[in-house]
Amino acid sequence: MSTSKGPFTIEVTRALAPRGADRFYELVTIGYYAGTRFFRMVPGFVVQFGIHGNPAVNAKWAQSAMPDEPMRLSNTRGTVAFTTADEDSRMVQLYINLADNAAKLDRQKLFAPIGVVVEGMEVLERLNFEYGEDPVQSRIMSRGHTYLDKWFPALDSIVSAIVVPSLPAPAP
Repeated sequence: MSTSKGPFTIEVTRALAPRGADRFYELVTIGYYAGTRFFRMVPGFVVQFGIHGNPAVNAKWAQSAMPDEPMRLSNTRGTVAFTTADEDSRMVQLYINLADNAAKLDRQKLFAPIGVVVEGMEVLERLNFEYGEDPVQSRIMSRGHTYLDKWFPALDSIVSAIVVPSLPAPAP
């Protein structure tokens, strides 16, 4: 992912959460995340992104909830998972753990990581944290970038996201 502060790389492992990995792949390949903002910024906890800047796009994805998946990896520093409001409600928003949040998140059994940031954690820590959790998610969904540009103009964004297929392991 290329951001307004530089690039970072997420290594997705489909075996961790197949539905989540497939959804992430789909969203990246259709360009969904390009232009989205990092809107929930909690130092020492998480950075969150994934609400589209176009309300019509948000409305389309509002009915796309995925069933939960078993947790096969703890929410440690650098892990990436879909957000959820309740059981079976994961859609398009993701968060990246800035710290080891296993004690806080794993016991809920709702936040199954799909992968890990393997390069660029320092980029995520340079994002603008000044607004914290102030942007109201329902307003982002209904008003998109119009709302964010007016009230939160300094939010960092994802410029582009691409899928880089992994290379097969070399033969012994």
